[in-house]
Amino acid sequence: MSAEMRSLAVTAIVQAEECAVLRVSGELDLRTEQAFLAEARSVVSAGHRFLVLDLTALRFCDSRGLSCLLALEWLCRRLEGRLLLASLGVRMLRLLVGTQSLNVFSCYPTVGHALTAVPDASRPAWPPEVADADADPETDPDEV
Repeated sequence: MSAEMRSLAVTAIVQAEECAVLRVSGELDLRTEQAFLAEARSVVSAGHRFLVLDLTALRFCDSRGLSCLLALEWLCRRLEGRLLLASLGVRMLRLLVGTQSLNVFSCYPTVGHALTAVPDASRPAWPPEVADADADPETDPDEV
């Protein structure tokens, strides 16, 4: 794992054909911007033109991080999709308000709310299914 990614983690929570939900954790700044953009661009390049970012665990975002989000917004719109920001913390809201960029982004209180803005045909199931830890992987539930 690169040093840049140690203070930032991007985790795919759920993906459908044209939509992905990514959880962004840590700090989005000068040190992590290139790694973040590479990861996010690879998801969009794989066909996910609707991108939901769960920012619950984002501890810090500066102007370089904001530039990354603006670049992703542009990329998604260029592909006739959308960047949707979910679960913004107080600091992120202050950054967006202070830079007068709040109206540039589609912001939602939760990932579930953000997914309602994604067309039905592109929307992944939410919440994602959790594998049952007690289930026997050798048993087909349709055969029981």
